[in-house]
Amino acid sequence: MKENQIPVANKIPKVLETHGDVRIDNYYWLNDRENLDVIEYLNSENTYTKKVMAHTEGFQKSLFKEMKGRIKEDDTSVPYKLNGYWYITRYETGKDYPIYLRKKEHLGANEDILFDCNDMAKAHSYFAMGGIAISPDNTMAAFTTDTVSRRQYTLQIKNLVTGEVYTDTIKNTTGSATWANDNKTLFYSVKDEVTLRSHKIKKHTLFTDASKDVEVYHEKDETFNTFVYKTKSKKYLVIGSSSTLTTEYRILKADNPEGEFNVFQERIRELDYNIAHYNNSFYIITNKDGATNFKLLKTTEHTTTKEHWTEVIPHRENVLLEDIEIFKDYLVVNERENGLNKLRIISWNGDEDYFLPFKSETYTAYIGNNPDFNSNILRYGYNGLTSPSAVIDYNFKTKTSEIKKEQEVLGGKFNKENYESKRVWATARDGVKVPISLVYKKGLKLDGTNPLLQYAYGSYGSTIDPSFSTIRLSLLDRGFVYAIAHVRGGEYLGRHWYETGKLLTKKNTFTDFIDCSKFLIEQNYTSNKHLYAYGGSAGGLLMGTIINMNPELYNGVLAAVPFVDVVTTMLDDTIPLTTGEYDEWGNPNDKLYYDYMKSYSPYDNVEAKAYPNMLVTTGLHDSQVQYWEPAKWVAKLRDLKKDNNILLLQTDMESGHGGASGRFESLKEVALEYAFLLDLEGITS
Repeated sequence: MKENQIPVANKIPKVLETHGDVRIDNYYWLNDRENLDVIEYLNSENTYTKKVMAHTEGFQKSLFKEMKGRIKEDDTSVPYKLNGYWYITRYETGKDYPIYLRKKEHLGANEDILFDCNDMAKAHSYFAMGGIAISPDNTMAAFTTDTVSRRQYTLQIKNLVTGEVYTDTIKNTTGSATWANDNKTLFYSVKDEVTLRSHKIKKHTLFTDASKDVEVYHEKDETFNTFVYKTKSKKYLVIGSSSTLTTEYRILKADNPEGEFNVFQERIRELDYNIAHYNNSFYIITNKDGATNFKLLKTTEHTTTKEHWTEVIPHRENVLLEDIEIFKDYLVVNERENGLNKLRIISWNGDEDYFLPFKSETYTAYIGNNPDFNSNILRYGYNGLTSPSAVIDYNFKTKTSEIKKEQEVLGGKFNKENYESKRVWATARDGVKVPISLVYKKGLKLDGTNPLLQYAYGSYGSTIDPSFSTIRLSLLDRGFVYAIAHVRGGEYLGRHWYETGKLLTKKNTFTDFIDCSKFLIEQNYTSNKHLYAYGGSAGGLLMGTIINMNPELYNGVLAAVPFVDVVTTMLDDTIPLTTGEYDEWGNPNDKLYYDYMKSYSPYDNVEAKAYPNMLVTTGLHDSQVQYWEPAKWVAKLRDLKKDNNILLLQTDMESGHGGASGRFESLKEVALEYAFLLDLEGITS
């Protein structure tokens, strides 16, 4: 390709037939990262993107500098105490990666550096530290690293006394491991080499060959993943198996790693439960007996099957029970009502039951890191669209709160009083009210001229809470409104909000987003000349669908690692994530789901018409959404679209689903995205 040419992908027709329905895929050949022609095509797209955006390169650099300048480089996490040690994560000026350290007994003690990821990353273009598990006697750390960005982690063990990294090396793990209480036995989960499904739990004994590790459990159902952890009480090892709708657990006392795991409650289709241990009992969050929004039950250690479960907190139609945290004297419940997080404090003796007070409608509150079972302190996090993130310690006994750390916004220009946030409600086409969280600079005029970036995700019951972002300030300070559309498919308004945005009701996710866009235009927050949409991964599917349905509403679209070739991907059970997602999207081997899926799949519904300006990003090594989906989509759009709008594909040839590694490297990707949007608005500085 010459530098001044728009890339054109070769057409090599591939006939795909399912249920008697024939699809012709001209770009199926892009599904081969070992093919040099594929790499050449991706590189040509990158070259074209660089050319088209060349006039913004100076702006991109200044945006990067501006965003980086708000972030405190020499930063330190709030210490937490575990088993006699204070653990701290530190960042140092000029370095991209964290340093993990600890201090014995008190914060004034000498620090021991556990891992300096800056040194560990030197030999790699990509580096990510996975989990770190400290042995019960505090002398060893099991740790995992990924240097490819496929989320296939290598597990190793470090002696924290001598600094020696043992020769024990275990590849292709999920990134987490759990010690038994004997300080020599380690349990970990293994991925299938092809599908990357976590399918086996193995047991490793220190100083033995990993090839001799014992397989403890094999999850043979391809729609389930498996994992292993230890209860906060340190009494039990737990093997979990989960699919979208169903869970099953096995338990074993952590003092007896050579024993056999026993099933807690065998899997029953659509019975979802999670377990926590306290005081010879297990506490169970479950949807048993139609508890759509979940309820809290309990049972003894010796009678774990569901007929023995008794009620602690009943099911409520309007309150979603999301999570619990157990302490010696208190139970903390994370609930969601009318879209808002609530932290409920209940004493085990029954004397106290109250909520921590939160007043805004655009905030995020969550239970933080609380590993100490005996603590009288609840650590939680709080932030809002206009309020920087804070780590707060709440004392159960004194009923007082202490802000341990509030996110610093450097640069001297940020004042939370200069911004305004609110929640508004759009009416969807079926009459349902859909909430939208908004943030913008004060003094906004509702005259339809404001540029507005509308974001949503809307899948897997994943809720996008309205949280603070220093990066986003680069848009807000230049006049953008930022909107989060809490569309169906997430759990913002409870479990039913998810249930009515999946499978054969998935289109509600897309029409909710579009109806929110129309509402924002009708209310003069913006107009179709200034409205932009953004989504990533399953949110990228959302982007692909809305531009097929209503391209005229948007001036520009950002689609990050977009899941856009839904039918072909869900028919290929060798692709990571496919089989485990039948409960989310449906199994297209069933004609009912095939037809429905095909009716919205972005790639299958590209037409010869005008599309908005678009920037599509992906990573060559993405394990969640394979790079060829956005590559094929862009190629097909280029062939069919009837407009002169910009269409760009940027592939990170080194990274995967999470983008570039390194603390600040990802800001360069954001700078490109923001420069793309701002340039469309004629904003050049």
